[in-house]
Amino acid sequence: MASTETKAKTDDLAGLEAGLDALDAVQTHRTPVREVLVKKVLPPFLAVGLVLVVWQVLVSLKVTDETKLPALSAVWDSLSDMWLKGTLLEVVWTSVSRGLLGFLLALAIGTPLGLLVARVKFVRAAIGPILQGLQSLPSVAWVPPAVLWFGLNDAMMFTVILLGAVPSIANGLVSGIDQVPPLFLRAGRTLGATGLRGAWHVVMPAALPGYVAGLKQGWAFSWRSLMAAEIIASSPDLGLGLGQLLENGRNNIDLPGVFLAIILILVVGIAIDLLIFSPVERYVLRSRGLLVKS
Repeated sequence: MASTETKAKTDDLAGLEAGLDALDAVQTHRTPVREVLVKKVLPPFLAVGLVLVVWQVLVSLKVTDETKLPALSAVWDSLSDMWLKGTLLEVVWTSVSRGLLGFLLALAIGTPLGLLVARVKFVRAAIGPILQGLQSLPSVAWVPPAVLWFGLNDAMMFTVILLGAVPSIANGLVSGIDQVPPLFLRAGRTLGATGLRGAWHVVMPAALPGYVAGLKQGWAFSWRSLMAAEIIASSPDLGLGLGQLLENGRNNIDLPGVFLAIILILVVGIAIDLLIFSPVERYVLRSRGLLVKS
């Protein structure tokens, strides 16, 4: 009788352990391509299609004048004209190359700055509030002083990008480090991971989710800062970018051109986020068991 009860208790414990193991095990199998297309790709296309339909309905019913909302065909004609002239890809690449290079510079500056602010109390007390204030300051405010400092050149553009993106990247890393469990840091020190070694092997990997979120926000600030700089500070020496295309449309009272520039700015910004930062974020979350399906 006693052996039977002991066996029953053993079976119960085994069942409990199996249940706990099942709870701890995170299913990380990849989602089928068809399901990804239906759940993630199709909804944005439907939303865009709905916007275009509403746009066309407003134009067809003459709810608003074409001087305020151009027809889709007029915007398409502007796009086709730029494509036939061979200027479309050149304009897009001018802005994309500036934005990505400026973001990489901001990454190189914001990462060590964020580590320093997060790990050194005096630096955090001195610089932390300034970083928060800079992050809330509109990037367009930096364009006039940057023009006065450097003139109308790429140095001015990159200065505006850095002042807009560096605080976001640094604050994202600080936020990620603040969420690292103290046990990880103590374990790292016990194993001899201190100083730069501890920062590289313990702090940065543990803070990666918050850091990646800061990188996404940093790219958004880089792109917005660049567009503000291109719109305000236009010059033939700078080449024609998307922001300058938008400003030229306003100066020439070319509303289809204005809407085309807005659409291109939106598409490029979203595309870079979806193609680069979102996959990196999903990989980081999946590797930590925080994302069940990709």
